[in-house]
Amino acid sequence: MRITLTRDDAGVRLDHLLHSHLPQYSRARLQQWIKNGRVQVNGSACRPSYLVRRSDVIDVEPAELSPLFATPEAIPLKILHEDQDLVAIDKPAGMVVHTGAGVRSGTLVNALLHHFDSLSRAGGDLRPGIVHRLDRYTSGVLLVAKNDAAHQNLAEQFASRQIEKTYLALVHGKVKLDHGRIAKPITRDPRQRVRMTARLARGRQAITEYHVLRRSKDFTFLEVRIGTGRTHQIRVHLASIGHPVAGDRLYGAPATIDGQPTLSRFFLHAHRIRFDHPSTGDRITVESPLPAELTDWRDALADGGPA
Repeated sequence: MRITLTRDDAGVRLDHLLHSHLPQYSRARLQQWIKNGRVQVNGSACRPSYLVRRSDVIDVEPAELSPLFATPEAIPLKILHEDQDLVAIDKPAGMVVHTGAGVRSGTLVNALLHHFDSLSRAGGDLRPGIVHRLDRYTSGVLLVAKNDAAHQNLAEQFASRQIEKTYLALVHGKVKLDHGRIAKPITRDPRQRVRMTARLARGRQAITEYHVLRRSKDFTFLEVRIGTGRTHQIRVHLASIGHPVAGDRLYGAPATIDGQPTLSRFFLHAHRIRFDHPSTGDRITVESPLPAELTDWRDALADGGPA
């Protein structure tokens, strides 16, 4: 297929341009086509970062969708909401969302393939239905699309920040302000690639807002809202102001707390999500209660009273 360019397309990155003209395909799939030479600019392959000129001739040879590689597994799922377009899952801590980095089974995708006959394919062959993700040791609400139209609609809402995401987090130390806003760019840590960092003056824009719900002797319980969805965003931002999430040793939390059992996960929970329904446009709110293991751990702390 040939892309018909407009005046507004001049100066836009090639991968971004393709996604605006071919929204039915995921960004990852389009970038893979570019790297595989399936996208030709004036008869030659280009990088995804190539800046398009008005006079360019862009041809795309779509690749056939390959079969799903993930296999169904009879893993229990807690469903918070379901209709013809989407399902909201209460993801437990410890469950990986999709295969990768050596994980080939026991993922949310494996469970979804067992429970649902129809899932969107827009996210790629290994991520059917997956619109967004949660870290492995973060629990809570996660949206899954049943068809490509719903997937595209939800993805656009995430990209335009129309979706409200609210988390609950317990952090080390006494957060001074009852309300706060962290606006620091996030990028990969050049010294430790498994980490992200907000200490460099570069990276992708990220905005995190917090509100203190309760104070304990050495901890603060927060409600957190994010305006962007960067990798490890809440964990990185809270650690950057000296308050790492409890249990998050990667970002500075201690391994043990005197008088407390060891946390086998982060004290971070995706509590609430609000979005416009892809078909009806109705504003939908889905909530997941704080898991019992986190509630018990928090309540065992020396209490400082409500904020």
